[in-house]
Amino acid sequence: MTNLRSINFYATPGHHCSYLPNREAKTLFVDPQAIIAKDTYSQLSELGFRRSGRHIYRPHCGECQACISVRIPCTQFRPTRSQKRILARNRDLKVRVVSPQLNREYYQLYERYIIDRHADGDMYPPSEEQFMSFLVEGDQESVFFEFRDRQNKLIALAVSDFLEEGLSAIYTFFEPAEYKRSLGSYAILWQISECERLKLPYLYLGYWVKDCRKMNYKLAYRPIEMLLDNSWVLIR
Repeated sequence: MTNLRSINFYATPGHHCSYLPNREAKTLFVDPQAIIAKDTYSQLSELGFRRSGRHIYRPHCGECQACISVRIPCTQFRPTRSQKRILARNRDLKVRVVSPQLNREYYQLYERYIIDRHADGDMYPPSEEQFMSFLVEGDQESVFFEFRDRQNKLIALAVSDFLEEGLSAIYTFFEPAEYKRSLGSYAILWQISECERLKLPYLYLGYWVKDCRKMNYKLAYRPIEMLLDNSWVLIR
């Protein structure tokens, strides 16, 4: 395992916060030239770092501690009644694991999703270059989970990284017209089950921000662990 003290880290200047209005954010990046092996990436994830394309980063905002890393201890998770209904609604779906790539089918689904769900966000307008740099490029052990219906139509795709102690859910996008399926929630529930099947203890869900409405869904999965004062705390 690489000694983290041997890795260079770089902090960005202040920039617009993606999560909270009228806030300035700073980000701490791992040296993009460093070779980060799986064990080191796993260690960084334990410390609250995330990956976006080739970049491994963590919020570094001084006094603001709003971004809290969260993960699900998969063997302890128990679905709620609502989550059981979501599982039942999607029993017909088949999941296939493929290597990260850009193709027309993936991009068209991604484009529809961004335009429908995130037209007011930093990811709009979508582009193939954005898809590649965000979801395909990178040096970690990453996979695409395809979710297909009985007609073999792709209706969701989840991007995840393999860590030594779990999966890190990087991003999920899905068919907006299939909103009754709650595909975003189903993708998380499926990945929890996949972690259990692979005997991986955790599913990392990135950051939860209390005052960001779009982040509220993460607390629906209980129990959940939060990284508070550099220690993982179980929240039931």
